[in-house]
Amino acid sequence: MSGFDWLTAQPIAHRGLHDASAGVIENTAAGFTAAVAAGYGMETDLQISADGEAMVYHDDALGRLTEGSGFLASLPAAEIKAVRFKTGSARILTLGELCDLVAGRVTLLLELKSHFDGDARLAKRAISVLAGYTGPVAVMSFDPDLIEVIRHAAPNLRRGIVSERNYDHPEWNRLSPPRKRSLGWLLHAPRTRPQFIAYSVRDLPAMAPLVARTVFRLPLLTWTVRDENDRRLAARWTDQIIFEGWRP
Repeated sequence: MSGFDWLTAQPIAHRGLHDASAGVIENTAAGFTAAVAAGYGMETDLQISADGEAMVYHDDALGRLTEGSGFLASLPAAEIKAVRFKTGSARILTLGELCDLVAGRVTLLLELKSHFDGDARLAKRAISVLAGYTGPVAVMSFDPDLIEVIRHAAPNLRRGIVSERNYDHPEWNRLSPPRKRSLGWLLHAPRTRPQFIAYSVRDLPAMAPLVARTVFRLPLLTWTVRDENDRRLAARWTDQIIFEGWRP
């Protein structure tokens, strides 16, 4: 597949093709294997460990899905890898282990998690690991600073911005209103130069991502699509879906 078409060729399974009712937990090897078997692309999250490893996990702390407690950023990778999930026998993977598992068979979309504190270690570690990966892969983040690092340090690694309109969830309370506006309106684009946008389906249609798509010809993904109503909305305004809890 030439160019950048691989990013939008197939629906993308959010945190892998997981199904907790069947014992397949998000961001685990079982969910990633299921996505590969079904021919979907896959999206997953990366967190940084205390010793600078990129860990495949959504939350910044243990406890919701796993045994134990503590922030991943304060724990070494070996200790994180030893933690058990509450369901099944899965363990938290490193990015390198994920790459070995997927082995280029489907699109891999990696979200770099951030505390918006200027810590660029996760972006740099992702660059290092992905330098040896030959499959279709792209990185994205809500944090423009991490994407700017990717732009300058690894210009050939596909990069994108995750965004939404209002940033009204309590997790965004640390950000100032001007910064939220900058994120929602993609005002950082001159310095980040994103190559695709991943925008919240609940906020569609929205001017900023549609300008990016129609004027600048950037692929537009949307998250998280959970039913046919979401898919119909996505089909009108975007190029591909990131889905969960339902199969397109």
